[in-house]
Amino acid sequence: MTPSAESATTEPRDAADLHARIGAWFEVHARSLPWRTDPRPWPVMVSEFMLQQTPVVRVLPVFETWMTRWPTPAALAEEPVGEAVRAWGRLGYPRRAQRLHAAAAAIVERHGGEVPGTYEDLRDLPGIGDYTAAAIASFAFGRRHVVLDTNVRRVLVRVAEGRQYPHTSVTKDERALATSLLPDERADRWAAATMELGAVVCTARAPRCEACPVADLCRWRRAGHPEHDGPTRRGQAWAGTDRQCRGRLLAVLRESADPVPKAELDLVWDDIGQRERCLDSLIDDGLVTPRPDGTFTL
Repeated sequence: MTPSAESATTEPRDAADLHARIGAWFEVHARSLPWRTDPRPWPVMVSEFMLQQTPVVRVLPVFETWMTRWPTPAALAEEPVGEAVRAWGRLGYPRRAQRLHAAAAAIVERHGGEVPGTYEDLRDLPGIGDYTAAAIASFAFGRRHVVLDTNVRRVLVRVAEGRQYPHTSVTKDERALATSLLPDERADRWAAATMELGAVVCTARAPRCEACPVADLCRWRRAGHPEHDGPTRRGQAWAGTDRQCRGRLLAVLRESADPVPKAELDLVWDDIGQRERCLDSLIDDGLVTPRPDGTFTL
């Protein structure tokens, strides 16, 4: 049976030990990332949008280019949304660019061009959910919030509950556990440190327990690393999917400075039905604009 959050909750003394050890490890091993060296609200916000389901190594070059071109929300909001989608490059999930553009416009309209500092105001912006609002409030403003990304969740359930992986979605018990472990001071540092630990040491497929600062406190390790006993975890398919087809169509439009004729789009995907369906979905999502002359643009 899986321990409940109540039975797995760490005693205050043990929690303090976790905070001290993981915090000390973070001070030495934290990667130097631009949104950490420059934790102003806008760079933090852009990074949080880009890092959703996308590894750091792919985000870095796009982030640097983006911040040079659009150093403020107002700078982004002044340009057409198609330019945001174009600059998103091959990060995937291009609706994130669309939503970030909408959030920038809302920041200009509602907050005088300054990223708001409270969870409630952030949550009210387009495209920002619970995690992103908590992360921005924490990392950019030092607020005390539970920040539960995939890496943090994996660290907490392994150390405190003895499970290999968290549930597919955040449960009440999991949030209660994370809340019980949240330090009174520097909760933002705790969030960043546990996130980093999960990203580089307590990884999903090849955890490096020998490098973990809390390996001796980890219930999953003490139990002999039992395998996940929940629903089968499946990797996301790519080849032949609508996602791949949409990506191919967007790549043509992104790389062209001029409107693209339909004939050029027809060349990127052999399955006519799937190609037309994906193009229609891109138009419905507002990522592609059809023009009266039969060409298409972002």
